[in-house]
Amino acid sequence: MSKKVYSGNKAILKGALEAGLNFYSGYPITPSSEIMEEAAVVAGEDKNFKFIQFEDEIASITGLIGASLGGARGMTATSGPGLSLMSEALGLAYMVRTPLVLVDVQRVGPSTGMPTLPAQGDILQSYHGCHGDYSSIVLYPSSVAGCYQYIQEAIYLSLEAKQPVIFLSDAYLGHLRETVDLEKNKVRSKEIETRPAWGNKTRHVSGLLNLKGTPKTKDTQYYRQHHQKRKTELQKIMANYQFYEHQQQDTQTLVIAYGIMSQLVKKVCPQASTLTPITLFPILQQLKEICEDYQKIVVVEANDGQYAQILESHLGHQVTKLNFLGGKVGLKELQTSLEKEL
Repeated sequence: MSKKVYSGNKAILKGALEAGLNFYSGYPITPSSEIMEEAAVVAGEDKNFKFIQFEDEIASITGLIGASLGGARGMTATSGPGLSLMSEALGLAYMVRTPLVLVDVQRVGPSTGMPTLPAQGDILQSYHGCHGDYSSIVLYPSSVAGCYQYIQEAIYLSLEAKQPVIFLSDAYLGHLRETVDLEKNKVRSKEIETRPAWGNKTRHVSGLLNLKGTPKTKDTQYYRQHHQKRKTELQKIMANYQFYEHQQQDTQTLVIAYGIMSQLVKKVCPQASTLTPITLFPILQQLKEICEDYQKIVVVEANDGQYAQILESHLGHQVTKLNFLGGKVGLKELQTSLEKEL
């Protein structure tokens, strides 16, 4: 039977396993803990699947980097405070070109905030939460089926781009239960070689800028070449990972919403033209082209306008922001706000 009922958190792990996940490192944190709990169950049943509960989030991400460099297909999951703790090591993973997937099931912050309530407050942090210049990859599904499908894409994308992929979710989506068609939402297996175990080969692994082990920490020209080369490589790869949903109606207003907010927008305002970006970063190549067909752009999100400010910069003009903070979104309030803008 290909159809099963899953929560978003469980669908994330199931999808990752479908894409060859064989290593999970983690530390429990609401509202992502069910992912780690499911991983522990799998490890008890499958001797080829390795699971480690580390002492904290910093150890989780550094252990994951080590496993990935050794050839594992690895993943960890956390929430906002854990993502903050992981940021320094995540920067190392970008520099060393380490494929891994970091799942962030968002909750209200900053700090401990409101641990059991959902939010979308980690958009800017996922976009550029580490110091220095680098290109982030961020996916954010809008359904439980999407959690199953796009975590597979995230695993393959991390291997192909040889860098971390941040996979966003939220407390509503993580705990929501929906029917998932496993066959329909299965991603065709991509034969992308994982980093091999070192064996007799050697490789210089360092956060310092280097060329085959030779330090280049004062070579400005090499740094520029190194950075531009990575950007060009990533642009080519991302051409095959442009995920979005565009529902076109007879309106001059386009409503952009992502994650759980996309579901809510479609529920209370089915007459709206909507764009649901699943690839949040790098910004979709098609996004600007789609927006040019509308007179007005409305961005709905459960934060203080984080994605909207990036879109304004990308589009070159102001957008209308509908922001819902505090972990609870009233459907009537959302409907009324949207109908005013339409």
